[in-house]
Amino acid sequence: MKNKKKILLGPVIVIVAMTIIVMITSAIFSALGVQGEVTKVSNETLETSVVTVNSVFSEEGLKYFFSSPIKTFRTFEPLILLIVSLMGVSIGKASGLFKALFTPLRKLKPSIVTFLTLFIGIISSFFGDYGFILVIPFAAVIYQYLGRNSMLGILTAFIGVTMGYGAGLVFNYDDYQLGLLTKEAATIDVDKDYVFNAWSNSYIMIAATFILSIVGTIIVETMLKSKVKESIKETDELTISKKGLRLSLIAFFILIFIFIYMIIPGMPGSGLLLDSTKKDFVAQLLGGEAPFKDAFAFVFLIIMMVCSGIYGFISKNIKNTNDFSVGLSKEFDNLGYMFILMFFSALMISILNWTNLGTVIGSWLISFMSNLEFTGLPLIITMFIIIVLMSFLIPDAVTKWTIASPILVPLFMKANITPDFTQFIFKAADSVGKGMTPLFIYFIVMLAFLEKYNDKETNKITVFGTLNLLRPTVLIFAIVWLIIVVGWFVVGLPLGPTMGTTL
Repeated sequence: MKNKKKILLGPVIVIVAMTIIVMITSAIFSALGVQGEVTKVSNETLETSVVTVNSVFSEEGLKYFFSSPIKTFRTFEPLILLIVSLMGVSIGKASGLFKALFTPLRKLKPSIVTFLTLFIGIISSFFGDYGFILVIPFAAVIYQYLGRNSMLGILTAFIGVTMGYGAGLVFNYDDYQLGLLTKEAATIDVDKDYVFNAWSNSYIMIAATFILSIVGTIIVETMLKSKVKESIKETDELTISKKGLRLSLIAFFILIFIFIYMIIPGMPGSGLLLDSTKKDFVAQLLGGEAPFKDAFAFVFLIIMMVCSGIYGFISKNIKNTNDFSVGLSKEFDNLGYMFILMFFSALMISILNWTNLGTVIGSWLISFMSNLEFTGLPLIITMFIIIVLMSFLIPDAVTKWTIASPILVPLFMKANITPDFTQFIFKAADSVGKGMTPLFIYFIVMLAFLEKYNDKETNKITVFGTLNLLRPTVLIFAIVWLIIVVGWFVVGLPLGPTMGTTL
């Protein structure tokens, strides 16, 4: 009997199929009158509202379906961030600066390279989504210069940023946004005097960063590395210039000093990127109106252009301004596929959001949990699982916590668990959930980068193939995260300088 050929569905077809499934499901749920109840904090009171599923096959839905794709893609933030990031990476590579910086690192053991990639990925969560658009393309290029598999670098970087999104050495942008929601939920129903501190989870975050980096290194080196096929190796004739490297580093430190000065309050002419209307530094730096978040990508591009330009002209790798201009686009080669994937992904995500499917199903899960009379470890483990499940349809952390916090924070406080620990449990589960869903836009970005560095016709990059490849790693990370959360609670270690796990 002849072996049946395995049918491989390309990512675009899978994304289109998922979009159609969302549309059909929305029509069925809408016809059945399916709805959920969402509790939110409004005007210092808890307000519960009914959310229904919108059908894409209604008159309003069809209007949205045909009119939204162009507008959605035009304002799709991940696309803009990625373009800016790729320009910076492109000029760094074209100028030879990256070759000079990273080639000497070939002497490092593979396990050390893996550890550093995971560690940098985890701590990059400070910059929110910028971590994905910086670390993934950087990892691909660095692994080339180290003589390692670029596809393995991409996967390792994605694992680090995603699985470690709830960790880090300091709080990140999402921590601040989540903290505001946590404070609202805690003060509205249980403790009027509760105050959220952005540093409250610092001890457990730092510990998790090193634990995940070490365990992740073992997983990647023993399980993932052997499953990744070979990829393109870097070959070029770019010149290495010690003088160019020295002057580029001087320029780098000067620019970094200027950038840091722009986020220091109270100095002469400083604080340009802070929101001066806020009193708390965290709010000034990471608040919704703070210029820092939107400025970061452009600052990165400026630094890369200046440092790479200096190196390129001194080393003669860049001979004229035309070479410099073209150098900004080098990493866009073989990435047209990425823009196609992002277009269809943006459409799928916007339709899913419009239908309210994620919100309704998420509200069911939260309602189910709130009706369980659990306390202690059963409550913690149940929440972890519920948040992971919610993440399949709602990858965005702030959106999930907006739905979950008004119910879960008071529920945990009444079970003698602090709001800060509740938020950390959420972040840990959110990290795991992001790595399990194809609806996460940066999973799609990773697929495109894998395709860019894939030079084997027999090695097909697919949605489900990549999910299957990552599944063992993600499951082990999920277990490690759960052990960290449960272990911290059982032992009763402090979360940070001012907070414990229990009230």
